[in-house]
Amino acid sequence: MTTTIPKVYFCTEVATEIRRTEAAVRWLWSTKALRSRLVGGRRVSTAEDIADFLTGV
Repeated sequence: MTTTIPKVYFCTEVATEIRRTEAAVRWLWSTKALRSRLVGGRRVSTAEDIADFLTGV
């Protein structure tokens, strides 16, 4: 059985992908408008989280 590790994006990378500032990304995370999770004490979003945010899901 093979498992795939999802691509994770840190704050600066998420900001680049969605064309927002880092502060805006942190605000989206804190208001739960953009899904995120903690990995090793760092807040990250997956490519799927970003796609869902951009499509309005």
